[in-house]
Amino acid sequence: MLQQTTTIQQEMNKLREQFLHSSDFTVKEIPWGSDEQAILCFYSSLVKKSEVESHLYLLKLAKKTASHSDSSNNSKTQNDESIPNLTPTFDDSVTITTEPYNREKMINYICNGETLVILLHTQEMIRLDSPDFVHRTPDEPENEHVLRGSHEGLVENFDSNVSLIRKRIKNNKLIVKKLILGKETKTVAYYFYVEDIVDKEALKTVEERLQAIELDMFYSVGQLSDYLDDQVWSPFPQLLNTERPDRVVANILEGKIAIMTDVSPTALIGPVTFFSFYQSPDDFNARVLVGTFYRIMRLFSFLSAIFLPAFYIAIVSFHFEVLPLELANKVKSDINQIPYRPLIEALIMEITIELIREASVRLPKSIGQTIGIVGGLVIGESIVSAGLVSNLMVIVVAFTAISSFVVPSVELNTSIRMLRFPFMLLAALFGFFGIVIGTFLLVIHLLNLSSLKRPYFSPIIPFDPKELHKIFFRAPYYKAKKQVTSFSPQKDEES
Repeated sequence: MLQQTTTIQQEMNKLREQFLHSSDFTVKEIPWGSDEQAILCFYSSLVKKSEVESHLYLLKLAKKTASHSDSSNNSKTQNDESIPNLTPTFDDSVTITTEPYNREKMINYICNGETLVILLHTQEMIRLDSPDFVHRTPDEPENEHVLRGSHEGLVENFDSNVSLIRKRIKNNKLIVKKLILGKETKTVAYYFYVEDIVDKEALKTVEERLQAIELDMFYSVGQLSDYLDDQVWSPFPQLLNTERPDRVVANILEGKIAIMTDVSPTALIGPVTFFSFYQSPDDFNARVLVGTFYRIMRLFSFLSAIFLPAFYIAIVSFHFEVLPLELANKVKSDINQIPYRPLIEALIMEITIELIREASVRLPKSIGQTIGIVGGLVIGESIVSAGLVSNLMVIVVAFTAISSFVVPSVELNTSIRMLRFPFMLLAALFGFFGIVIGTFLLVIHLLNLSSLKRPYFSPIIPFDPKELHKIFFRAPYYKAKKQVTSFSPQKDEES
């Protein structure tokens, strides 16, 4: 018995060194049977101590029952194993298995929130898989508010997210595949698709790119996006980001793939097109005409958000003749009091808007509202009274800011706000000709862009007249055997 205790103490010291004497690593000697000892080890931050004690009690009870059964049936069979078969679970919250003792596997199991009982005399370890990771409740995402429909949101937990998706797709053809990213962090990543309708080529691309990820540290969904994007230097997002399970389900049922991790509630959906970012789940929960109207309004907002400041600069700098005479005289009288060129005037306003927005995002909500009020006063009255900008410039910038925030996608919203600056510069240098040059380059870039090797500007290029109406119109649900889709680069089959 003394020799066994000495061996256990030596092994416990090795385990403490293996886990670098971490404060939340628990390792201790526990009695196991009448004359045996075992080692219990787990991370106290990943499991509940009360559950560990109850599971240990049930383990010992199961061992005694099995030993008594073996002794009573000794005439029928002889079993020299000290550990009974503990594969069946006696508690829905825990799974118990037994396997040979392996130190490398043991480290991986403990880091995943498991509790281990190590039996040195048989060189076996019993795994109690009942992790207690901290995660949020599936509340509505703050950056994706919904008027009608589900108010649930994805969370930073694999089981919870899979449950939210499977609750909406009760079909065995919904497939979930999981992999580990990061040699050191061992982050869980997983992706969903429906076998019968998934875009096979896009699925192959996703799997190849996920398998090609070689990182030591994985901690952000942005890293995953960089590996999955076709062109990482493009200002346009090539994967749709969402935290809403209903939006994930709608896209999966169109043949797309949803990729998630257990470190972020954000799901990456692809392949998508440019027009996918201008469609909201509310379009399909509202009346057909209402959903269509607001979809068209969002597409119009893209034009005003990018081109309106550039048009103002081009008109004031080069093309006053396009304005009506009365308006031209009014604008001239206003800008004559401004001491610098319209480009500087526009940059002052746009940068001020961006600073106010960034401050309101970073500060607590209570202070963020104050920043908005102060910014409104500064932009509305003070900056005009000081003679830094004209009244018309304030109107132009305000309308541009409103147009940029209409986009349902936060990622595309940011891209649009950034793109207006090069257009402003081109308008200040070349007038309308500069805007035409910028538009030409922008369209060429969009035509050459792809999402998981699928055309980003479809159905315009390649042109598909049957799918073109989906850009502007929300189709009704009443057509029999015909699924209503937002848009998918994979051509729908006629039912």
